[in-house]
Parts: sequence; structure tokens; C-alpha cells
Amino acid sequence: MAPHPRAPKKRFLVPLSLFAASAVLLSGCAIDSGNGSAPSGEAQTGGTLKIGSNGDNDHLDPALTSYVPTQNFIRATSRQLLSYEASTDENTRIQVKADLAEEIPEATNNGKTYTFTLKEGANWDAPDGARQIVAEDVVRGFKRLCNPYRSSPLLGYFQSLLTGMDEYCEGFAKIDPKPEPMAKYINSAQIPGVRALDKRTVEFTLKEPAGDFIYMLTLATASPAPEEVLDYLPDSPEYRENFVASGPYTIGEYTADKSLKLVRNEAWKAETDPLRPAYVDSIEMTMGLSADAVTQQLQAGTLDMSFDTGLAPSVAAQLAAAKDPNFSTVDAGSVNPFLWINVTSPSNDGALADKKVREAIQYATDKASVVQTLGGEAVAKVQNGIFGPGVLGYHDFDLYPTPDHKGDPAKAKALLAEAGYPDGITLKMPYRNKDIEPQIAQTLQAGFEKAGIKIELIPVSPTDYYTEFLVNREGTKSGKWDIAPMGWSPDWQGGAARSVFQPLFTYNGTESTYNLTNYDNKEADKLAAQAVQEPDPAKAQELWAQVDELIMGDSIIVPIAAPTSRLYHSKRVQNFQPYALSTQGDWTNAWIQD
Repeated sequence: MAPHPRAPKKRFLVPLSLFAASAVLLSGCAIDSGNGSAPSGEAQTGGTLKIGSNGDNDHLDPALTSYVPTQNFIRATSRQLLSYEASTDENTRIQVKADLAEEIPEATNNGKTYTFTLKEGANWDAPDGARQIVAEDVVRGFKRLCNPYRSSPLLGYFQSLLTGMDEYCEGFAKIDPKPEPMAKYINSAQIPGVRALDKRTVEFTLKEPAGDFIYMLTLATASPAPEEVLDYLPDSPEYRENFVASGPYTIGEYTADKSLKLVRNEAWKAETDPLRPAYVDSIEMTMGLSADAVTQQLQAGTLDMSFDTGLAPSVAAQLAAAKDPNFSTVDAGSVNPFLWINVTSPSNDGALADKKVREAIQYATDKASVVQTLGGEAVAKVQNGIFGPGVLGYHDFDLYPTPDHKGDPAKAKALLAEAGYPDGITLKMPYRNKDIEPQIAQTLQAGFEKAGIKIELIPVSPTDYYTEFLVNREGTKSGKWDIAPMGWSPDWQGGAARSVFQPLFTYNGTESTYNLTNYDNKEADKLAAQAVQEPDPAKAQELWAQVDELIMGDSIIVPIAAPTSRLYHSKRVQNFQPYALSTQGDWTNAWIQD
């Protein structure tokens, strides 16, 4: 799911501004507007693909990355057991495919064991020459995830699921966070749930069946790790200087926050990799550019694709209206914005603890106007549930319908009166004072005031938005904020409902960072537990849909929009195929035609 600038590092947090002035960060299924993805003529090899960026990759170490744009770097340099085929077809793009694995295995042991066979000829570009990727490399990748120096932000999914990983990580936490003692622990301690049976066979044993486990194995976090990484701290300067690739490209030159050049990995064999044609000879990424500068250079042809910047809504609307062949949109699988309602706030004598008041907020929300502010229906859709388009569990329902999604002030006022607030209430709403987000806040404010809900807007710097407000438990409980816009994107695609439900809507007695008010619904928990163990996607869809409606019935959040990523590339680029985990054109599938 792309973190807010300097917010806690989770990929599924997405600022509204990234769908406005810089809107290309989420993963999901596609709705193509324009035909820019269609290749022209025969595929051509050679040349340099030029990428424009405002910032850098969050990490070059696959174990640590959680930033959506970085997934294209990972795609180019690292392989996983399973991955996705880049495609303009929305269904093809979210189907899991074999990558390093010879095939996707059927689960055994009542759905708790998966056994993978690695392909012959899939190599590392090791310092002493090409070396076969083996099962122990897969095991080593998982062993690194909970290292005491810097653990993976997505560790929780695997730690909660793999047999014995809890105990392994507890032991690792006691180790001195230096390369030598960490390497010794990794080489000696074992995770019973991840075993190398022989050189080319790796076995995973789960604590319980998990129908979404194969989707988790597409994550960068699940990448194998070569033996050389144990000589360095994770993603340290030394790690980066001695980078060992498994994908078709490796690092040629790199200056942090300035530039990155990828060159061909001579150890990579095309016949082992059906997902990455690797047409271009090199990929150059120039950092430090504004969103406007990137757009201008894409139009001029001096850049080919963007990395972490996108198109302003007005520009996207113009390109869509003109049917520009180099413009397209991709469903992101996200919900952004939605409003979190602070049920613990003492404001208005604790009014938000009353479900009728929360329902009044639902009916008072003018979703249609927010969608227009985001750029219109070409780039965003009204959203009514917790799961975005493309996520298992997403379905068309609305527990709080209003005419044309513009809000129903009369119904909202009636609910407030029933709850004992005939004169309305006043709510504090912080927002990030950047890009389009002030306009979003003002649009929401105007709609609420029609329903007798006065909004006190609190502008906040992006740096402080989460740390000072949303994840600040003392501030939350004291009523520093009452409602707050935020965004969420799943960590993988397809069967990804767990990566929305688990971090946002579960509470086991210990505060979770992004469950802002310790929301807890045991009935939803029970259904979710059934859903993650259900091997039949159709049945899992039904269970997750019930979870969605239960949570919406509690009116703890107000979903507003499901934005699309707005993609634009230069006319030089052919075969522009979006990749599910980056929802940007796949660097390894594009070719250049001058």
C-alpha cells in the first residue's frame, strides 16, 4: 500500500496529493483510457529508458522496501518465487505466475504446506561469476526479515503465519545488531516453517491454511537473499556498493537522491524468466525533479516514464479528453480518501461514540464533489466500502445511500436530532497543507456545514500529520482531532483483503499503529479468519464482502473515493504494460522506438 512523506513506513499509506499533483503510486487492476499501451511494430532491443523522479527508492534491499514506486526497481533487479505478469488487461495483471519457481504448487497437509521447485539456470550475478539461486537462498531471505538492525515493515504477515517464525524472531531480537553475530544466528538458527529440502526444493509450513499465501510470495519481502548479504548490515552503503542482482538488470551507477543507472545483468538468462523480456540495455533514473518538470519532459520526450510523480487532475482531464495515446489510468486497489471517525474523542460530550452521530456524518459526506475535486470520474470513483477495486471482497453496495452521492443533509440533521444534537456539532479535522489536499478539506467542510456539522480545519505539515495527530494516541484520546482523511492501499494484489483488514480493523488487546481507535468487531474477526483459510476465491469473496458490510455497519470510517493511478509516458515508449505492484509501466517490458 506508499508512505506519507516521513510518516511511519508502510507502503499502503497514501497521501491524497499523490493522486493529484503526483498520482501514480498504487497497485491494482487497470481501466485503460487511451491506447498508449499498444506496441508499435516489432519489439526492439537496446537503448536507454529514462525515468524522472522527485525522490529516491526507499530501499534497495528487497527485504526492507515498502514503497510502491520502488517495486519497479525491485522488478528489474530481483526475482521472487512467484510474481505477476505486466499487462494492460486487468484480470491478467493480478493473476499470480511462477517466476523462480517451476510452477505454483498445490497446498498439501490440509492446506498448510507448500513445496516449490526452483528453476535450473536462474542465477545471481555473484562476485565470482554467475551462481545458481538455490533453496537455501530462499530460506535466508526469510531469516533476514526480523533482523535486530532493521526488520522488514511487512514482517508481520509472515511472522504470524509461518510455523516457528515467532520463536526464531524472538531469538534474533537478542542478537547484537552487527553483521558477524547476525550472520552467525542466521546460519545456525532455523525457522521450521521454511526449509530447504534439497538444492532446488523449498518447503513452507503454515500455522493454519491461508488462501492468500501465494499472493504474499509475490512481495519483494519474500525475495531470496544471496550469501553475500550477510557480510553487510541490511541496505547499508556497503550492501548497496556490493549489490547482487537476480533480475535482468543490476546497479551500474548510483548516487543517493540524485541518480541511478541500471545495466544488464550478464548472469540473468532470459529463458528462465517468462515475465521480464528486458528489451532496453539500460535504465537511467534522474531524481530531484518536480512533478511539473517530469510532465514537461515526458511531453518533450527527454524522459520516458515517471517514478514517484504524476499528473495534476487538470492535465489528466485534458489528456483524457484528447484521447492522448500515451495516457492511461489504472485502478489502484486503494481507498483514498476515507475519513476515520475518532470514537474516543471527548468533543461534543463524546458525540462520536454514538452510532447515530457517526451515521449522520456518513449521510452528510458529499462524495461526488470530492471525486470532482480529484479530477472527475475519469480518475476516481465514489467508494462505499473498505476494500478498493481489484481487492477480493470489493463489491457494489452502499449502506448510506444519498442522491447522486452528493450527501443528504436533511437525513443527517434528523439523525443528529435523534441523537440529542438538534443544533448540530462541531468537529476538528486536520489535513495536510500540500497540493490538492486543502481543496479536498474545503470540499468536505462545505458539504458537512449543509447538514449542521461545523468543521474546524487544521492545516498540518505532511511531516507531522501522522506523528502529531493520527497515530498520536494521547492526542487522539484527548480530542486533538475528531475526523481525519487518510488513504490505504493493499500490500499485494488480488487476494489482498488481509492486508487491509488486519492492520486497520483488528485489535487483540495491543494497540496497532493504524487502527487509530482500537476498533474491534469479533464477528468480523471470525469471518475474516474463515476467509483467509478459504481456498476457493469465490467463497473467500463472499466472506470478505460480509466483513466489509459489518465494518461499514459500525460506521467507523467514511469511504469516499477509489482513485486511479494516472499514467503518462513519452511517445518513444512502446509496450507500456503496467505492473501490479508498482502500477506504473514495467521497466522490463518497455522498448524504445525513436
